[in-house]
Amino acid sequence: MTALKLTQIGNSVGLILPKELLARLKLEKGDTVFVTDAADGILLTPYSAEFETQMEVARRIMKKRRDALRELAK
Repeated sequence: MTALKLTQIGNSVGLILPKELLARLKLEKGDTVFVTDAADGILLTPYSAEFETQMEVARRIMKKRRDALRELAK
């Protein structure tokens, strides 16, 4: 467990993530993180469940319509 401290940033409050945590999450300055409510607190992740669901649908469509997409790409 890592304890993080909130800090004043202008008129807002920010959370400073240590370099080690950024490396574990594969995050860099300017990246987006997602906060999700979980049963035991919150989940902070660079992963969007909604985006992944959309991509899974897209992958199924691309697989099903592979020939048509190849023709369109020509």
